[in-house]
Amino acid sequence: MDNIIEKHLPKIYFADSDESASVIDYFKQNGNFEVVGTSSDGVKVVEDVLNLKPDILVMEVVLSNLDGFAVLDQIRVLKDKMPKVFFVSNLSHSGFVTKAVQSGASYFMVKPISPENLESRIVEVLNNSNHKDGTRQLDERISNIFISIGIPAHIKGYQFLREAVKLAVEEPEIIGSITKKLYPTIAERFETSSSKVERGMRHAIEVAWNRGKIENINNIFGLKIYNRNEKPTNGELIALIADKMIMDG
Repeated sequence: MDNIIEKHLPKIYFADSDESASVIDYFKQNGNFEVVGTSSDGVKVVEDVLNLKPDILVMEVVLSNLDGFAVLDQIRVLKDKMPKVFFVSNLSHSGFVTKAVQSGASYFMVKPISPENLESRIVEVLNNSNHKDGTRQLDERISNIFISIGIPAHIKGYQFLREAVKLAVEEPEIIGSITKKLYPTIAERFETSSSKVERGMRHAIEVAWNRGKIENINNIFGLKIYNRNEKPTNGELIALIADKMIMDG
């Protein structure tokens, strides 16, 4: 928890079944969070979240009585007190991921999840929120798009592409100088070479296309841009996502 301002231990609530007991125990024992409640009943989850106002809600999509999306709809009355929502599920169908991202969840993680990985993602989102000004922080918005289109967070190309989109948002003209400026800038930040940056990005795009999640890109941008046999270049994908970030504010 190195960078989180320690005003209080972040409060976390688990809306999940007993199968996540080991994850819950991890958070109870590591001393970095206050676990304020657990339930697999969607109705009770709504009641508890409205009363307890946790900072983080880790929630399965499938709950009894109300599913996770219905819970999310009902707790929106908290407005600026809304917890950061992390969906975790065995249901990895692209439709669930897209719906989670579009509904405002901070993250969608496919089970089985490691408690260490979940904690890392939570810390990242909380640190980002410390310097937000009303809109979702850029890193979070980019990450949600990458998750939706099937670029896995553990590969280097994910980090390279995310940095590239941020650069393109800050300096749109850099798209016209990918080889001479964008790749070298990212290479310097990650202490690697421009050629490795280019190959890493290409690999990330190949992985997304091999996963067959092209329709998610078309859904995100609201029009049919690509098909299975038509992969974008690194620059095309970076420019497309950067333009969306700029237009969406």
